[in-house]
Amino acid sequence: MKKTPKGIRVIATKITGSLHEAKNTPCQDFYHYACSGNKLVAVVSDGAGSCKYGKIGAKIICETLVNVLINTPYKNVESGVKKAIEIARSKLVIHRLNKSKSEREIINFSATIVGAFYHKNKGVFFHIGDGAGVAICEENGGMNYILSRPHNGSFSCETYFYTMNNWEKNLRFTVFDKVDALFLMTDGVTGFALNSDMTRLKCGFIEPINKYLREEENKVKALKALSNTLDTKQARKLNSDDKTFLWAGL
Repeated sequence: MKKTPKGIRVIATKITGSLHEAKNTPCQDFYHYACSGNKLVAVVSDGAGSCKYGKIGAKIICETLVNVLINTPYKNVESGVKKAIEIARSKLVIHRLNKSKSEREIINFSATIVGAFYHKNKGVFFHIGDGAGVAICEENGGMNYILSRPHNGSFSCETYFYTMNNWEKNLRFTVFDKVDALFLMTDGVTGFALNSDMTRLKCGFIEPINKYLREEENKVKALKALSNTLDTKQARKLNSDDKTFLWAGL
């Protein structure tokens, strides 16, 4: 866990799915975040399990986006995201596991992107593929939220990756402001957080997690509780995929 500015708290975890454990393969998800003053950049990524090097692709895109955007002003976020993706794709072209050193082969590193940039009460989600981002604001005993939804292809098992030739066409931005907390999650968690058509939040998941993480001052205890929530027998039975979940209290 990293130290963050006093006004921003981040709790994040990734859980290896039971399917990957059964096959003795590592978790393909990755997350990365950084804070500078009252600015937060956070990204989660799901490396495609069907690709040889999805885990590597997920790590590279998360780290590159954070490293570029932490020094980017809010007004330039969209161009900064595109620049970072181009840099990550270039890294994959020259990666030692890309034997042909061609752009054609970077599909072997396929991964999704769900990220958030937040600075001075203004923010934006950037998103390619499935997974989800949620920004919430608690008012008058209720909870309002902005949702960056999963984006799948013609079939529910299809999604989009930053390694595709048409990645820019599938890059989406969702603006939000004056929120109390952010959530980023890979698709192993979306089934718990969102309704069946992925258009709104389910009751009984995001709200109690947010309440607990806000009230629990011990970061180690909070992380353990979050990890345990995502790794129960029931959670594994409902979804055998890797699960990555990041919360930021603002």
